[in-house]
Amino acid sequence: MRVVAVPMTTRFRGITVREMALLRGPAGWGEWSPFLEYSPEVAEPWLRCAEEAAAGDWPAPVRDSVPVNVTVPAVDPERAHRIVTDSGCRTAKVKVADAGRPLAEDQARLEAVRDALGPTGLIRIDVNGGWSVEEAVAAIAVLERAAGGLEYVEQPTASVEDLARVRRRVAVPIAADESIRRAEDPYRVRELEAADVAVLKVQPLGGVRACLEIAERIELPVVVSSALETSVGIAAGVALAAALPELPHACGLATVQLLTADVASEPLLPVDGALPVRRPKVDPQQLDLLAAAPERVRAWQARLEAVRAVRETRR
Repeated sequence: MRVVAVPMTTRFRGITVREMALLRGPAGWGEWSPFLEYSPEVAEPWLRCAEEAAAGDWPAPVRDSVPVNVTVPAVDPERAHRIVTDSGCRTAKVKVADAGRPLAEDQARLEAVRDALGPTGLIRIDVNGGWSVEEAVAAIAVLERAAGGLEYVEQPTASVEDLARVRRRVAVPIAADESIRRAEDPYRVRELEAADVAVLKVQPLGGVRACLEIAERIELPVVVSSALETSVGIAAGVALAAALPELPHACGLATVQLLTADVASEPLLPVDGALPVRRPKVDPQQLDLLAAAPERVRAWQARLEAVRAVRETRR
């Protein structure tokens, strides 16, 4: 196991440095990068994903490239415009509802993104469960106008029950993320007819094959998204997207650009709005350059032992 700490280009999800562990197995490297506040129980499926990757246990792809969106953090309009223009993507996922920021900032950011994309580009927004039902209904109407149309709204409310209520009151499609990956029953989204799109992330859900099973059973179009990983972690998401029978939407896998460096010799970066389906090679020099401090390595070793202890209790 190698532990790295990678500075980010901008504050995202409340952090400026992304820590992750890389595990080497018979087929190469897998990434284990549960966020630092996650308990051993929550971090366990993330480890299963890394082990699956390191063992090379991925299904055969049915496509050789995956369309992706550019991710726009909660930044000012000028920077949002530049991020989209530089990306080469025709779909943008824009973060909104950042704590303590007014809706007017989200409006301005979306207007800038629309200007950068032009009239034919697609815009989706990610709320991360930040609104109540009434806030969601009101804000979606405002932001849809600002964006000149929305492809979908991702996780406008925290609970799946409220997600279903919002879906029945707005015309914009609703996507479920946390209501799937953090739920004891990910299929409640289907039962309550709470979403039009399922967002799947391979690490939180236990790996590529586990996600393929969910995709088959949840009976919704799937968007594969990242958990802010290096190219090693992104490759698992690409493997899932490449193996899905249908892929009607661009995926949220073009997030290596949010990191200032990468562990791969050739990072998984989009070209003309798509990622190639390939397994990146890890650069040993980059592992050394990005190595975390010894005390952080010890902390990750303790996390690994704690997750293994959780597994023992489940046997």
